[in-house]
This record gives sequence, C-alpha cells and structure tokens, in this order.
Amino acid sequence: MTGRQFLYLILLLVVAAGAGLVGAVGGGSIVYQYMKSQPTPAALVITQPAVRATSIATTLPGVTASDPVQPQSKLVVSQTQIETSITQAVEKVGPAVVTVLAKNPSQRTRFGVVSGGVSSGSGVFISTDGYVLTNNHVIDGADSYSVVLANGNEITAKLIGADPYSDLAVLKVDDTPPAVVQFGSSDLLKPGETVIAIGSPLGDFKNTVTAGVISAVGRSLDSGNGFLMENMIQTDAAINQGNSGGPLVNLAGEVIGINTLIVRGGSGASTVVEGLGFSIPASTAQVVAEQLIQDGAVARPYLGIRYQSIDPQIATVYRLPAQWGVYVTQVDAGSPAANAGIQEEDIIVQVGDVVLDGDHPYMNALFDYKPGDKVTLALYRGSDRIQVAVNLESTK
Repeated sequence: MTGRQFLYLILLLVVAAGAGLVGAVGGGSIVYQYMKSQPTPAALVITQPAVRATSIATTLPGVTASDPVQPQSKLVVSQTQIETSITQAVEKVGPAVVTVLAKNPSQRTRFGVVSGGVSSGSGVFISTDGYVLTNNHVIDGADSYSVVLANGNEITAKLIGADPYSDLAVLKVDDTPPAVVQFGSSDLLKPGETVIAIGSPLGDFKNTVTAGVISAVGRSLDSGNGFLMENMIQTDAAINQGNSGGPLVNLAGEVIGINTLIVRGGSGASTVVEGLGFSIPASTAQVVAEQLIQDGAVARPYLGIRYQSIDPQIATVYRLPAQWGVYVTQVDAGSPAANAGIQEEDIIVQVGDVVLDGDHPYMNALFDYKPGDKVTLALYRGSDRIQVAVNLESTK
C-alpha cells in the first residue's frame, strides 16, 4: 500500500466515525425530545372498590436528617388499604349483632339443686325500640335472658315471643341499640352471590365474620319435630354452634337471612361434610318478627289432634291402608277435629289438595291455611276412605 492509499483509508475511517457520532447524537436528541414530551410514568393502578392509599417513607440506615438528600437516601413503600364491599358491609351491620345469653332454670334433684347452665347464640337488633331477633332454639327453655353488645357490654333482655315452627324469637332491651339492621330482599337471591355471616361461635368469639356464597335457595329440611323447614337458604359461609340467630348479609349490608342450623354428616355413619349452613329467609323472618312484636305469638291453624306419623315402613309392619299420613292417637275435646267428627285411630292422608308423603308432612300441609279457613281432610277409618270438612281455629 502506498502512502497516498494509506491516507485515503485513514480519511475514510474518520468520515465514517464522524457520521456514526452525528447519527447517535441526532437519534438520542430525538428520543430525548419525545420522552420529554410524554407525561411522567405513574405507578400501576389496580382499580378496586373504595381504595384508600397511604405512603410511608422509611429512612435508610446510616442516613441522618443533616445528611445531603440523595436519590437513594429514602425508600418509599406504598401500602394500600382496600376497603372492600365485605368490610363495608361488616362495618354497617356488625354493631347491630349481639351475643344472646339464655339462662336455663335450676333443677332440684336427689343430689340437690343443679344449675341449668347458660346457653348462647347470636341475634341482631331490628328496631330502634330495642327488639332483637334470634332463633327460638337459642332461648327455648330458658327463664332469663341478656344480650352482649359488640363492645362487650351486657344488657338484660326480656322475651317478647317465640315461634318454634319458624325457629324465630324476639327479645327486647330497654337501652337504645348501637345500630339497627336493614332487611334486604331474599326472594331474588341466586346461587353464587357473595354473602357474609356474622355471629358468636361457641359464645366466646364475638362478632366473628365469615364469607361465602349462596349455595342454593328453596331448600327443605326435616326439623325432627314432624314438619319441614321450607324455603331455606343454603350457604357455604362458615356457620358454627353459637352462630344461630345471627344475620346472613349481602354485599349491600342488608340482612337477607337469619342463620339457624348446619348439617355436619350425611346419610352414612362415617360421612362428614362441611359448608352446609342454612338460613331462614328475610321474607319469613320479617313477617314472623312483626307478629311476635305485635301479638307475642304467630297465629297458626289449629286442628286439635295428637298423632303418630306414618311412613311405608310403619305401614308395612302394622298393615295399614295408607303408606303415608298421620295416625290420630287423641282428639282434643271441643277442638275443630272433634267438632268435625274425627276419631282416634283415623289416618289422615290428605289436607285440602295436598296428599301427605315424605315431601309433604302433615304440619306443612296444615300451615298452608290460616285460622278461620275451612278445609277438607281425606282419611281412612278402618279400610274406608272418607272426607270430613273442618273449620280451623287459631293456636293463639
């Protein structure tokens, strides 16, 4: 290579380097101007209901207030407190929920007087007048009552009325309640809706909150007393002993049910299940509560018989003419049944249009009517099937 060719090569390299430098500077300038024109990037925002955020500045170790402030001198941690619909509903309803204490009467035995003990459940204020709605089985058999507020204060209460068939009861305190619940509609509930149960499991864990969903509606459960509890709400929100009488709440903070029972085991002796809780719908609770407050009892139709339920197994053993029904063991004197000519050993198999069977017990069929209604009963007297007309009266 000649000296002249070497100089041309050097010149070519210088020109190429200069062009690259100019391009880099120009490109960087364009990028800088573009970035300068854009808004400052913000933190990632996740939209949630009612979000309230606060920032906490934490000074790094070794940095004092007198030190020059450097970009790395503080670590800023963003702590977000999310007020979800559940917490808002609990804040609304929680103060109105109480623990119900029912003291059972002492009993005299051959070993002396034995204390009846205290049973506990839950309840909820439904009126500014101090009325508390709870379950009948929470207060059944007790002779004195009190309620414990969410803040721990205990207040003496008195029984206004109870209805064993709906398993509801109303107590009253003389003090002004700290809060009162609002009932929501239980007629439009759908499986999958989020619900909240509030109560005092075991009587010790006051105002415990659990959440779940509506598992099903319109359930029927055997009460164990000859009738079905109908139109029940099924939920998987955890309900335990002591939650009875507490509210089942929707996300609007409205009471849509009164928690009443749980199912722990299935048909098999070794079957154990969880998440089977049941609540009385608000539509029923409101009507019953109003009658208890007004009259101290719920008007139910009265026939005036004592009876033994019949199922196919009993019918087969005793060779009865009907597979389902009720066997009349006693007729109350002067009762509607006596006036209609119903006799002992009659077997009632139909009430009005309802044929009695496993899904339609006698009591539920009877409760489709009101006091004062006239209803036709179909029954067997011996092997003869006959019909009688009965004018129902009130249990009150």
